[in-house]
Amino acid sequence: MLRSLYIASTGMRAQDLNVSVIANNLANVNTAGFKRSRADFEDLLYQNLKLMGTLSNSGNQIPTGIQLGLGVKPAAVQKIFLQGDFAQTQNPLDIAIEGKGFFQILQPNGNFAYTRAGTFKLDQLGRLVTSEGELIQPTITIPNNAINISIEPTGTVSITQPGTTVPAIVGTFQIATFQNQAGLQAVGNNLFLQTGASGSPIIGTPGLQDRGTLTQGFLELSNVSVVEEMVNLITAQRAYEINSRTVQTADEMLQITSNLKR
Repeated sequence: MLRSLYIASTGMRAQDLNVSVIANNLANVNTAGFKRSRADFEDLLYQNLKLMGTLSNSGNQIPTGIQLGLGVKPAAVQKIFLQGDFAQTQNPLDIAIEGKGFFQILQPNGNFAYTRAGTFKLDQLGRLVTSEGELIQPTITIPNNAINISIEPTGTVSITQPGTTVPAIVGTFQIATFQNQAGLQAVGNNLFLQTGASGSPIIGTPGLQDRGTLTQGFLELSNVSVVEEMVNLITAQRAYEINSRTVQTADEMLQITSNLKR
């Protein structure tokens, strides 16, 4: 019975983590470029009360044995990098990646970060930056007299200026792909960092070598499905409730045992 209490407690802790993951998904349902997370679990150690394959007292081989599981533990919380829906904004500096890839961002500490959120702005020097003011790499500068900004699916950025109808190329977007994008580390502000699990970034032109293409005037929305998350939330709540009922049942059995002498 004491063993049952500890086993049920692992289930309650696991579902508490599961609800936290679901809550973060729902909190970011309107975050551009956000990728939902999923909690994965695995069973804990097993206590072998009788090993399968051993011989019984009569000399027969035991076919199954007795193994008692000792609960559950979190195995991973992984990002699901499915493509989110697109929303048209008509803002020329909003860019969505259709397919694989990340925009490369230069952080203040000199390290590179990666994002799917294409909500770009111009700083005081006309350079493309994120909402936090971090530079896009390679750096793209838009002159202050630019009339129109055109971004091709392959990343070429062109502008038109007063007195001319011939577009001038001012820069080119490049995007990064990873062998294992689920191994990227999320650090907030819609940014991911390279890790040993993700592998090194492979930088190149959009549309080439399995990289996605760029779509100007659109944003990639969060890939969170509210309906799916609500179903997961109800399932997690019921699982937590069932585990708490197990604790209650084990406690009642202990109470019955302690009252045997009365």
